[in-house]
Amino acid sequence: MFKKLFGKKEEPVKTIQLLAPLSGTAVDLETVPDPVFAEKMMGDGFAIEPTEGMAVSPVDGEIMQVFPTKHAIGIRAKNGAEILIHIGLETVSLNGEGFETFVSEGDKVKAGDKLVSFDLDIIRAKAKSIVTPVIITNTDQASSFGEKAEGPVEKGTTPVLEVTFS
Repeated sequence: MFKKLFGKKEEPVKTIQLLAPLSGTAVDLETVPDPVFAEKMMGDGFAIEPTEGMAVSPVDGEIMQVFPTKHAIGIRAKNGAEILIHIGLETVSLNGEGFETFVSEGDKVKAGDKLVSFDLDIIRAKAKSIVTPVIITNTDQASSFGEKAEGPVEKGTTPVLEVTFS
């Protein structure tokens, strides 16, 4: 009886819209100067050449992983999509220098919530590239993968990709 009164059964979310996690220029993943990303070995997605040092959550979800070196964060969206935001290339070697995280594993986040800030000058000087791949690491489980945005994007507001999991 109470279930009928109070228990609206929530339909599971199947399709999500990723918002840009960074402000900058969205580019095709295949242009990333690293074969692991360009050849989609970790999954499909897109990349952003950031114009400022702040990454926000592209979706509502849960933080799955914050790398100890703070250069990458994994998020599970409400539809099961597992999203990796990898700030710069070969930034693991910076051992956290120039990075500050605002979330921990297990945290619930909303699209637009601050995840990590980073110093673009340090990354430019000490890493291979500032380009930031955003990967759906479980692409093989997606039932549809929309067209990816290219060109100027604004963190937390510009839709960049729609992904459906059944």
